[in-house]
Amino acid sequence: MKWKGIIVPLALVVIAQAGAVIYGIHSDSLASPWQILRAALTLLTDGTLWAMMRQTLLAALAGLLLGGGAGLACAIVLGLSPSLSRLFRYPIEVFRPIPSIAILPIFLMIYGFGYRMEIAIIAFACFWPNLIIGQAAVAGVEPRLLEVSRVLGLGFGARVAKIVIPAALPRLFLAFRLAAAVALIVAVTVEIAMNPQGMGYELMSAQSSLRPDAMFAILLYIGLLGWSLNAMLLFAQHRLFGVAAAAPPT
Repeated sequence: MKWKGIIVPLALVVIAQAGAVIYGIHSDSLASPWQILRAALTLLTDGTLWAMMRQTLLAALAGLLLGGGAGLACAIVLGLSPSLSRLFRYPIEVFRPIPSIAILPIFLMIYGFGYRMEIAIIAFACFWPNLIIGQAAVAGVEPRLLEVSRVLGLGFGARVAKIVIPAALPRLFLAFRLAAAVALIVAVTVEIAMNPQGMGYELMSAQSSLRPDAMFAILLYIGLLGWSLNAMLLFAQHRLFGVAAAAPPT
């Protein structure tokens, strides 16, 4: 049964709370589960949680749409053109491994602090999953379908809209789901490192002000937010595509 998966986490929470009650906590960097729960309820009821979550989600969504859209467009072009794919193979392999956080100083100089800088870095990070998986998905479209589209005299736009995207959509959605997880991770990372807003900034603010209960509560909410987003996208993927949703990328 699925509920059995929570037995071990609950047992660890009970043990941690019992240890805190029996031995006490003699550290400014730890908090008992009960203290964390109280801090989480306070964040939930005083509006702090919704404000910081809205800031992080807006930045993540904007970066996902910009970077994911650009990655999808490039994936379609490169997937349908083997010559262009070979031409851009090495530039892609050079820039793809660059950690998104490594370009933070560049975008900080260009955009300064704020949403634009955070969104630009998220877009850079989300570009690559959509490009790599999307290109493989488009290149894996049945060649006979493309031959039929050429026989029918379909232009490039009509070919993409009527043949390529419907055929590759399950794997394109998989790329979008992976990019969504990347978007949230990068958003929180940028807020921790440099951008004074959102869940990442509040996490570091709680840590620097020696409020470990609030720090762990925010960390818990970040985990729940990521789990919820992935669960919703996974549910949508299986409802929309069924067995095809589990097909591995070529």
